[in-house]
Amino acid sequence: MKLVNGQSIVEAPVLDEVEIAKARRVLIHVQSHDGPVMKLYLWDQAARDFCKKFNSYEGTPTVLLVTTVNTKTLGGTLALTSMSSSRVFMDYEVQPTIDYFSWLGSNPAIAEQVNAEVVTKRETMTIGEIFSYIEQESAKDAFFECTATIDDVVHGCSWYYIACSGCHSKVINGPTSLICTSKKCGKVNASGVPQYLSKISVYDNSDQAVFVLLGDAGRELTGKPASELVRSYFEANGNEGVNLEAPVPEALISTIGQKHKFCVKVTEHNFSGKTRSLTVTKILPLDPQPTTVSSEDNHTAATSEETSENRVDSADGSKRTCDSSELERFTCLSLYNCMH
Repeated sequence: MKLVNGQSIVEAPVLDEVEIAKARRVLIHVQSHDGPVMKLYLWDQAARDFCKKFNSYEGTPTVLLVTTVNTKTLGGTLALTSMSSSRVFMDYEVQPTIDYFSWLGSNPAIAEQVNAEVVTKRETMTIGEIFSYIEQESAKDAFFECTATIDDVVHGCSWYYIACSGCHSKVINGPTSLICTSKKCGKVNASGVPQYLSKISVYDNSDQAVFVLLGDAGRELTGKPASELVRSYFEANGNEGVNLEAPVPEALISTIGQKHKFCVKVTEHNFSGKTRSLTVTKILPLDPQPTTVSSEDNHTAATSEETSENRVDSADGSKRTCDSSELERFTCLSLYNCMH
């Protein structure tokens, strides 16, 4: 074992049995003999058994044997999940763990190694693989990296919302001021700042989807904060129509056709089927492209790729208009309230 619920074995973690019973799972990063680091998900009874045994040891157990696991490949990464018939053994409980523990004792440096890049790196998936993950019964909140090309900016709904300058939650109009809707913040005289809430249609070689850009992700994509784009629009139009929303800016439209690597988050809303839109939290640099023989070859390959892309609209995920059942409609606020 390398990590248990994100905690290093070297740091002798103590597991919260109540929290694990509530979450119904334990995530363990394990490494087989001279093998890669893998994610092992223990569910329900297997998670409870693991937690009790782990905490019962005087020292921190390091060797784990789990019977009857299901193997899955997520974005090229091997993941193991327990089943109802799975059983958990540690250190000196059975002969295989005794043998492995003895080998580990002869190689103490291995027990102290935790490859941070392996255990913290987000898994890379195609759009199709992300949708497949969402449909799995064991799916939980997760972050993935996905490279896709922007096909269009979705119209028919606002590309930004007015947020509390302190906590970035949505604000609403009060009798005399803006009110933050966050229960933790709850400011009754909040300062409103436009923040990105933009929907873009994207595609890769496997599928098509709608990504929702929030906050910093929108700024990373366009190079400009939403507040600057909103202010520029109303200033350029002499503050006419201050009670209306600013239209989709050119800075966002000009991203159509660009390819980016997105950090995508999937949540309970995706698992429950309430939305197929995927939330983007960061825009990441693209992986460096391999060098080619000549610039002429590059041009030919690029042209071939552009002409062969099949961007057929699906009936579900690539609509160019806002689906009211999918996204929350935000209150239109005047520029005057926004600035004051």
